[in-house]
Amino acid sequence: MSATGAKGHWAKQGERGSFLLMRFTAAAVRLLGRRPLTPLLYLIVLYFFIFGRRARASIAEYQNNLAAWGQRPELRPTSGSVLRQFLAFADSLLDKLDVWNGRLPLQQLQLVDPDELRASLHDGSRGQLLVGAHLGNLEVCRALAELGERVRMNVLVHTKHAERFNRLLGESGASHLRLIQVSELDPAIMLQLAERLERGEWLAIAGDRVPLHGARHAVVDFLGHPAAFPQGPWLLAGLLQCPVSLVHCLKIDGHYQVRLEHFADSVQWTRRDRERVITEWAQRYAQRLGEHCLDAPQQWFNFYPFWKRDDDIPA
Repeated sequence: MSATGAKGHWAKQGERGSFLLMRFTAAAVRLLGRRPLTPLLYLIVLYFFIFGRRARASIAEYQNNLAAWGQRPELRPTSGSVLRQFLAFADSLLDKLDVWNGRLPLQQLQLVDPDELRASLHDGSRGQLLVGAHLGNLEVCRALAELGERVRMNVLVHTKHAERFNRLLGESGASHLRLIQVSELDPAIMLQLAERLERGEWLAIAGDRVPLHGARHAVVDFLGHPAAFPQGPWLLAGLLQCPVSLVHCLKIDGHYQVRLEHFADSVQWTRRDRERVITEWAQRYAQRLGEHCLDAPQQWFNFYPFWKRDDDIPA
């Protein structure tokens, strides 16, 4: 089945339970603390591991592709390695809530910023587009902007429940973080985003998930096999004419490492060459994402069929 097929699409799977799970976990952490909650959350994730055949197969496929592409045979999937990736996801959920509740000191975060992008946060310059992925713990990056830099971060999402997530974030103290639903890039949304950039705010969007409706995507090589990547980040960058940077937050040796890197001064396309140019940028992004995956192989959290099958690709 296609990675973007309606039946198994990540959005439909996530919409059913992600908000309730996050709300339950947030309330439980506040009431009980991390230590008593950890065994319960691990049991919940273990349940999904045991009964989620599709999710297990998807993670095994990812691990196998990464091992072959990176020429790292030790990364080939086993039952234990697939389980550890599920448990790493549970650990990331707890870390997300810890950072918002002030239990994960920002001093413990290592910032890797070779292009000195942090310096542009407060120099009055126009904002930029940050492209992240479901690799590591992106919420820690957002918390860095919220708690450490006091920079307004606008996270562009496809979920219909953005307002409810905003309330949950507010309850957790995230006053500088805003989720904006961008199911369609209509003129009103584009004007709003352009105004936010002019105020020096930053926009953040995931570069590794294709939306369910209006799913413009580019098929590129990812870890040696064709996969659908969203056109959204590169469409936005061209329309807004803003610089693009990549952001990842990986847990290395028990400590979070926030990585910022400049990716493009601008993305230039016209109607005539839009598909080609956007596919080229999506391919560059997929290549860089794979390189980051090799640094934290069990921290890529896409539990659905990601790669396209031969019969999904037009002749």
